[in-house]
Amino acid sequence: MVDFGGWDMPVQYAGIMEEHHAVRRGVGLFDVSHMGEIEIRGPQALQAVNFISTNAANKLNIGQAHYSGLLYPHGGFVDDILVHKVAEDHFFICVNASNQEKDYEHIRAANRWDATVEFASPRYAQLAIQGPKALPTLQKLTATDLSAIRYYHFTDGEVSDVPARIARTGYTGEDGFEIYIAPEEAPRIWREALDAGAGFGIRPCGLGARNTLRLEAKMALYGHEIDASITPLEADLAWIVKFDKGDFLGRDALLAQKEKGVTRKLVGFEMVGRGIGRDGYEVWIDDAPAGWVTSGGPSPTLGKNIGLCYLPADRAQPGQPIRIIIRNQPVEAVTVPTPFYKRPK
Repeated sequence: MVDFGGWDMPVQYAGIMEEHHAVRRGVGLFDVSHMGEIEIRGPQALQAVNFISTNAANKLNIGQAHYSGLLYPHGGFVDDILVHKVAEDHFFICVNASNQEKDYEHIRAANRWDATVEFASPRYAQLAIQGPKALPTLQKLTATDLSAIRYYHFTDGEVSDVPARIARTGYTGEDGFEIYIAPEEAPRIWREALDAGAGFGIRPCGLGARNTLRLEAKMALYGHEIDASITPLEADLAWIVKFDKGDFLGRDALLAQKEKGVTRKLVGFEMVGRGIGRDGYEVWIDDAPAGWVTSGGPSPTLGKNIGLCYLPADRAQPGQPIRIIIRNQPVEAVTVPTPFYKRPK
């Protein structure tokens, strides 16, 4: 158990490798109730969400979600978020645990619209059921036709006879669902989900497997790939920035950076020499410091040591030889295409 964003969280139950493989091959269950929730309601809720986030909320249909960014005016990340459109006048935002109070204050301070911003985290627990057997596992607990929910869509229904928001989203690179339920119901539903997935080899999963899974899928982690000093254009997240939707926080700074050109970019690497490139290690090119590792570790799926790092933009392409300084020794590595893993369609 470790402190994570003020929560007492499990790193592992049976072991990171076992939990990781359970998600890739069958199904895993995560308690992610530490994540935060913010709700925006009112006649101008859309205008508020469009202004405080980078993606085009005006393109969302009711029952659809997307990945987006909260930015400071200088273009750096306040947080990365999931935006769900519940109704024309109601948006539901999932934010990172350690940032939830900061995110709420940031949104509230920027809100000049006819819309209310609610810090809703105390009303929700969140469980993630992830993997190729996630659907048949969760289907045992709900009358909602889960096969009708498309990727990055959601519906409000019931799970284990209590109200639940059921979203086909996740942080593992696999198919799966994230369900939002009342906190007092979560322990019972956790146990029922483990029973429902027993025939599929379900495993409860901790932070360790959550990290190896998201790294293989090249999903950003706040405080590692993104933070207040890094912009979406540098983090290979330009696809969540919609300049044509109109004004939003950070737009002017990002436009200026786009016109000038970014000086650094996020890129994936594999270790060639023996060793693991851990978070914060220096990366060298041509015998000089060139960047740093944001995330790194063994890939249980690929059987290789992988990672992500920032490099000068003109060197951030696959096939670039690099050296990672591990215990004061340079160890050979090479940049590779990402994501490292894509699930079979």
